[in-house]
Amino acid sequence: MSAEQRGRVGVLVMAYGTPASPADVERYYTDIRRGRAPTPELLAELRERYEAIGGISPLLQITRAQVAGIGAALEEAHPGRFVVALGQKHTAPFIEDGAAELLALGVERIVGLVLAPHFSTMSIAQYAERAIAAVDGRVPVDVVRSWHLEPGYLDLLAGYVTDALADVGGQEGCEVLFTAHSLPQRILEAGDPYPEQLAQTAAALAARAGVERWSVAWQSAGRTADPWIGPDVLDVLRERAAGGTRAVVVCACGFVADHLEVLYDLDIEARGVADELGLAFARTRSPNADPTFTRMLAGVALAQAGLGAREAAAR
Repeated sequence: MSAEQRGRVGVLVMAYGTPASPADVERYYTDIRRGRAPTPELLAELRERYEAIGGISPLLQITRAQVAGIGAALEEAHPGRFVVALGQKHTAPFIEDGAAELLALGVERIVGLVLAPHFSTMSIAQYAERAIAAVDGRVPVDVVRSWHLEPGYLDLLAGYVTDALADVGGQEGCEVLFTAHSLPQRILEAGDPYPEQLAQTAAALAARAGVERWSVAWQSAGRTADPWIGPDVLDVLRERAAGGTRAVVVCACGFVADHLEVLYDLDIEARGVADELGLAFARTRSPNADPTFTRMLAGVALAQAGLGAREAAAR
């Protein structure tokens, strides 16, 4: 091993994944359903949603740009010390592929960083389990548990909220809804921190942006027999309109990129409901590959590796 490689740290950036092409939709949906193929009706509905946003989600391209941005920030902070790989939950490159790539490069340890700010046993914990299993004890693996209160993340989104409020004519008669992907209610029985972390993010963002009226709502619940966490954002829109609210801004702070749950569930479905109700509606921008965002994530990885404060890479 060369002097440059000695002590090299691998960063496994993990994401949910998305179909790479229309032809990949059925395989992707089957993977999400743990190997059970979707019914023709469910598959057709999902294909229609992708068609509505242009044929396929831009998520893979955005995720790759995020990974590149994180890598560039780490290289700037510690030249030659870090290597970065992408691993996805439901499509290639899978988490196992990313781990294998880092091991082949001779890293001495791996930091896992999931592109989702809030911890849940049904999300971050599952990514961590797969990464650890893939490495199989060959090097230490340390996965970031959450980054939902990172100052750089909050500052960025607070600016987005301010911009969206301006788009709907200001705060008078307006409410901001902070949303994340719903999960089955059964996680609450085990004390899962996911809802509390979302509430913490929402409160911190409202304080930073000076928001007067705000609440938490949930979106994109799965179609299963189990109840999912609510209230659903569409129901909240209807309730606010009935109560005289003039406008709603949705900040999907549980998501870090434009994808189906943002481009369809919010930009098409929620906006359509708002239009029917006569509500002014705006959705805050997604961080995507904003350099400020990727530098913040690089700082999170640095801190987890014990090589600097979380803000270090953003300086």
